[in-house]
Amino acid sequence: MKKNLKNIQPKIFRKYLEFKGLKYLRTNGGHEIWSRKDLKRPVIFQTHIDPIPEFIIRNNLKTLGEDINDLIDFLSPR
Repeated sequence: MKKNLKNIQPKIFRKYLEFKGLKYLRTNGGHEIWSRKDLKRPVIFQTHIDPIPEFIIRNNLKTLGEDINDLIDFLSPR
């Protein structure tokens, strides 16, 4: 079954990135750049698109080495 990652707002994705230990570096041309020491490349998403497109979320999860289910668990009410 395909997991759906639609309608994730930038503020929620920011909280997830902070939860995963990433630090906000800068905004460059409408793109937020986040990183962590162990990552080979930064996590980047556009700040002016709300909600963030699913393919951007999936690509950034690959960069983090995380599974879709990890984000879905984070989004689930506790």
